[in-house]
Amino acid sequence: MDFLKSSKEKIFQLGENDFQSFALEVFYEQSTHNPIYNQYLKYLKIDPFQVGSLEEIPFLPIEFFKFHRIVSADFQEKKIFESSGTTTSVNSKHGIEDLTFYQKVSEMIFSSFYGSLENYHILALLPSYLERDNSSLVFMVDYFIKQSGSPYSGFFLNDWSTLRGTLKALQEDHSKKTLLIGVTFALLELAEKYPMDLSSVIVMETGGMKGRRKEMLREEVHDFLKERLHLSEVHSEYGMTELLSQAYSPGNQVFYLPPWMRVLLRETHDPLCTNPNLKSGAMNIIDLANLHSCAFIATQDLGSLTSDKGFKIQGRLDHSDIRGCNLLYL
Repeated sequence: MDFLKSSKEKIFQLGENDFQSFALEVFYEQSTHNPIYNQYLKYLKIDPFQVGSLEEIPFLPIEFFKFHRIVSADFQEKKIFESSGTTTSVNSKHGIEDLTFYQKVSEMIFSSFYGSLENYHILALLPSYLERDNSSLVFMVDYFIKQSGSPYSGFFLNDWSTLRGTLKALQEDHSKKTLLIGVTFALLELAEKYPMDLSSVIVMETGGMKGRRKEMLREEVHDFLKERLHLSEVHSEYGMTELLSQAYSPGNQVFYLPPWMRVLLRETHDPLCTNPNLKSGAMNIIDLANLHSCAFIATQDLGSLTSDKGFKIQGRLDHSDIRGCNLLYL
């Protein structure tokens, strides 16, 4: 717990040249104190203290969160976030040691890309997630709504009339910016049923079709929203139950990370082989905010890296589950 406590502030002070050394510190700590990760490394016959670079770190398959309690310290969970899924699926669970830390992480990431939450009216269109009490996305957005301090901010379950009225009222309010953040299928329904001019609004999709509509390419989704809502760009949020941090895209489907995250690409046919020369591949994510669980996650997302330190999502590995917060196939 001493390492956990001392490291919480350290991630916010990381410089570009500090990332690898601190990531290795976290790796050594978690390889020893995370029972599941420790067993996984032993199964692979890997001596953690022979690992000397990010590329040599073995990443824990994300599926482990479905069947195991992934913790790197002895604590009682303040909340257990759970991924959405079908009635027959096994959902991932992520026990959170410190909700205040999660809120701080989320707020610092958002503010670094978009500015202070106090400068926003935040309208949330997250119907399928709002119906659950263990969604990390709802918890984060609820915190954002409260921090905004705006009487207009709030969740809109299926109240299209109130949402339309609020959006129209805010077109005349220039004291704050307006952010409409929504699950993809709900934003599509809004645009389809109630086309309007939202050119002054930041519209942000969080992914997620969940069988509600025919699957569409993300480019098709964005083109439809731009046409019906008069938008120049559609913003996106990339997050998942298993990670405390988020990435954001201001448009063109390129996502950018906070300083304490990295994406490494691995061969799709070899889950243990990361390759810095890959043009595209399966995504391994380092999230150093995952101090209490595991900071090194092998996801089922396919992606590519951009020259400006961003990344794009290109789809999902074959046979992988479709995530509730999953971004659409390209």
